[in-house]
Amino acid sequence: MSQAVSRTGALPDISAYKLVPDRHYGRWLAAIAIVVVLLILGRAFARGQIEWQYVGTFLTARAILDGLVNTILMTIGAMSLGIILGVVVAVMRMSPNPVLKGVALGYAWLFRGTPVILQLLLWFNLALIFPHLGIPGVWSVRTVDVMTPAVAALLGLGINQGAYTSEVMRAGMLSVDTGQYEAAKAIGMTRLKSLRRIVFPQAMRVIIPPLGNEFIGMVKLTSLASVIQFSEILHNAQNIYYANSRVIELLLVAAVWYLAIVSILTPLQMLLERHFGRGAGVGR
Repeated sequence: MSQAVSRTGALPDISAYKLVPDRHYGRWLAAIAIVVVLLILGRAFARGQIEWQYVGTFLTARAILDGLVNTILMTIGAMSLGIILGVVVAVMRMSPNPVLKGVALGYAWLFRGTPVILQLLLWFNLALIFPHLGIPGVWSVRTVDVMTPAVAALLGLGINQGAYTSEVMRAGMLSVDTGQYEAAKAIGMTRLKSLRRIVFPQAMRVIIPPLGNEFIGMVKLTSLASVIQFSEILHNAQNIYYANSRVIELLLVAAVWYLAIVSILTPLQMLLERHFGRGAGVGR
């Protein structure tokens, strides 16, 4: 009886088998295809009609560096305006007041629904609608004197950014448990004080990643301001290649500086995410 059980329950002999690792043919084919594409691109740039000495020369040209400074300043200014408007509109959106909520919805609908370049052109040509700005009979100024390319770019980019930032802020506020709002109300905090002391510190963990992406996106979005003659990197690069016809070289110069700015901002965003995510165990 025991011999029969041992014969029927014996494990098969696998000593003749060999372990064969997975081949992953798809991965190798994809890697080879990527390498081939990179080689083709590298060969095209190496053999193309590009005078690389001009790229190095104009990389530190005065006009390009001035455009770089203007790009950074416009990015900071537009994002600051966008964050302020975003916080205000997000609070209005979550208000029980139907008028405030309706205004917030209308603002987001208008500025998210029209192209940024269209908004820039509208601000720049505001004098065609309002020739003068101010208080009638008290103080007045010509709109063309006020609405310079820099001011038009700041308003166009900042107000448009506020519509998107408001959704980021609202998502962060909604991520905070409703019990936090009720606890703040129970200890006598006003709505604004509870937002400042309790809600926003907890919401930053959710807000920082998309807001960092928006900041990086704003660096590139400032290039649209070249259509209203704002002197940022791309606009100044265009002015130079209009004069010397070195189109691709100047475009490469602009690309290098945009990539440099983004390369600096990306690790800073990661540090901020790690800082605000410590309490939730994120970024460890």
